[in-house]
Amino acid sequence: MVGDVIRWVHLESQWRREALRTNLWVVPTLEVVLAGGLFVVTWMLDRAAYRGALALPPWVISGTADAARQILAAIAAALITVVGVVFSIMIVTLTLASTQFGPRMLRTFIRDRTTQLTLGTFVGTFVYAILALVSIGPSSYGDFVPHLSITVCMVLVLVDLAVLIYFIHHIATSIQLPRVIASIAVELSEAIEAGAGEPEWEGEVERGPSAAELHVRLNESGAAVPAPASGYLQFIRHRTLVRIATELDAVIRLDHRPGHFLVQGHQLATVWPAAAAPEVARSFARAHITGPSRTLAQDIAFAVDQLVEIAIRALSTAVNDTFTALTCIDWLGEGLCRIAAGWQPNPVHRDEAGHIRVMAVPVSYERLVQRAFEKIRQAGRGMPAVLIRQLDALAQIMAETTTPEQRRVLLEQAEMIDRLNAETVTEAADRADVHRRYLAVLAVHASLTEQP
Repeated sequence: MVGDVIRWVHLESQWRREALRTNLWVVPTLEVVLAGGLFVVTWMLDRAAYRGALALPPWVISGTADAARQILAAIAAALITVVGVVFSIMIVTLTLASTQFGPRMLRTFIRDRTTQLTLGTFVGTFVYAILALVSIGPSSYGDFVPHLSITVCMVLVLVDLAVLIYFIHHIATSIQLPRVIASIAVELSEAIEAGAGEPEWEGEVERGPSAAELHVRLNESGAAVPAPASGYLQFIRHRTLVRIATELDAVIRLDHRPGHFLVQGHQLATVWPAAAAPEVARSFARAHITGPSRTLAQDIAFAVDQLVEIAIRALSTAVNDTFTALTCIDWLGEGLCRIAAGWQPNPVHRDEAGHIRVMAVPVSYERLVQRAFEKIRQAGRGMPAVLIRQLDALAQIMAETTTPEQRRVLLEQAEMIDRLNAETVTEAADRADVHRRYLAVLAVHASLTEQP
C-alpha cells in the first residue's frame, strides 16, 4: 500500500509538472520576477553608494545621468527587437514541426526548456533595463544614477548574447527528425517506467468480493456516472476515487482510461451499489482531469501514437521518406521490448483493508502492439524495407516476452505482415527477403516455446 501511494503521488506530480511545462509563460514569468528581485538588490546597493555609505568597486561603470539613460534606452530597444526575432524563429519552428511531424508534435516544441529559458532571459533583461532606466532621476545630492545596476545590465546583455547563440544552435538541431523521434522515445520509456511500479496491494488480497464478482454486480445493478465535461481524459486520481468509494462503501468501475475522449453526459464510470452513484457523481470532478489534448502522464499509448504518426506521414506519397519510418519502427520496437519485459499496470485499486474499490481500464499489451504495427503495416504496402524492419522489431520483442499470450499477439502481427508481403511485393527476391525475416520470428517463437 505504501508503494502504491508513493507511485500515485509521483504520477500526479508528473502530471502537474507536465501541465506547467507545456506552456510558454511560466518560465519567462519566473525569470521576470527574478530580474525584478535582482534590480531591487542592485538598486539598494546603488542607493547606499549614492549616500556615501558604500564604496563601489572601480570596475563599475560610471557616467552622467544622460549617458546612463542613453545606454539603458539602447539596451532596452535592442532587447525587445531580439525578443521579436526569437518569437519569429519559434513560430517558424512550430509551423515546420506541424507540417513535417504533425500537429501533435507542437507540444514537444512548446515544452522545450531552452526555448522557454531564452524567451525568459531576454524579457527578464528587458524588464531589468526598464527598471534601471526609470530609477534615474534627481535626488537630494544631485541626479541619482544606478551605476551598479547599469553594470549588471551590461553583464546580462553579454549573457543574452551567449543564450541567443545557443538558442540558434538548439533550434537547428532540435528540428532534425532523429532528435525528435528519440525525444518521443525517451518520453515513452519514462511513461513505461511510471506505469510499471510495484503491485498496488502488498497485503492479503482475498478480502471481499473478487474482481469477477464485482463485475457481475456492476453489470446487473450498477448505476452510471456521467462525464461532467467533454474533452480528453488526461489524468485520474485513483487514490482520491478509492477514498470516495471507501467512505460510501461502494465500488467504482472506470469505463474509460486516460487518452479516451469523453462526451459530456455520456457514461464515464459505473458505481455499485446504485444508491452511491449521485454522491460519486458530485465528487468525481476532483478525481479526474479533462482537457483539449492528450498527455503522457497516464497515457502510454499517446507516445506510441506520436511515433506511428511520424512514420505514416513519412510513408505517404507526398513525403516518401522511408528511412524516417524505419527509425520510428526501431524506437517502437525498443519501447515494446520494455513493455513486454516488465510493464504491469494495476487493473484494481484497494483500500487499506484490502477491499477492491476502483477498477481501472489500463491499455492492454495487445492493443499497444496493434497500435505500434498495424497502421505502419497498412501504410507500408508493397515496401519490403518497411516490412523487413517490422519483422526484425517483432523478433526482438519476441525475445523479451514472458508469457505465451504475449508471443501470440506478436505472432499474429508477423503473420499479417507475411501475408501482406505475398500480396503486395511484386519482386520475387524482395518477397523472399521479407519471408526470411518472418521465418526468423517463427524461429524465436519456437525456441521460447520449447523452453521449460
